[in-house]
Amino acid sequence: MNPFYNLVADRAIHRCEYCHAPELVFNFPFEVEHIVPISRGGANVEFNLALACRSCNLRKGTRISEIDPESNIEVRLFNPREDRWEDHFQVNSQTGLIIGITPIGRVTVKTLELNSQSQVIARQLWIRLGLFP
Repeated sequence: MNPFYNLVADRAIHRCEYCHAPELVFNFPFEVEHIVPISRGGANVEFNLALACRSCNLRKGTRISEIDPESNIEVRLFNPREDRWEDHFQVNSQTGLIIGITPIGRVTVKTLELNSQSQVIARQLWIRLGLFP
């Protein structure tokens, strides 16, 4: 287990810091990921670490930015240490969709595929169980 896991998981209230999936419903701990990957000059320090579900971590990979689908301009991905989730995303409690309301939110939703069919189905269940948002 990552030596920073307890610190990062407690800070994140045991939720993926990207899609807000509750760690409670998984049968294994979420991953400690580097917001700015080491290969991109990031450091292995608390400020550069986030709790991520496997889906978000795999899809993010070494990406730090993407092209915004609306403006066609390169925009950085959501950074849990610098950004407030509520400033960039909204959840439709009826459909379970996460909507990016800023360029950062839009590129993060697109890049991490936050509205993949499996994630939306799971999110709808979590909403019904009172575990999301």
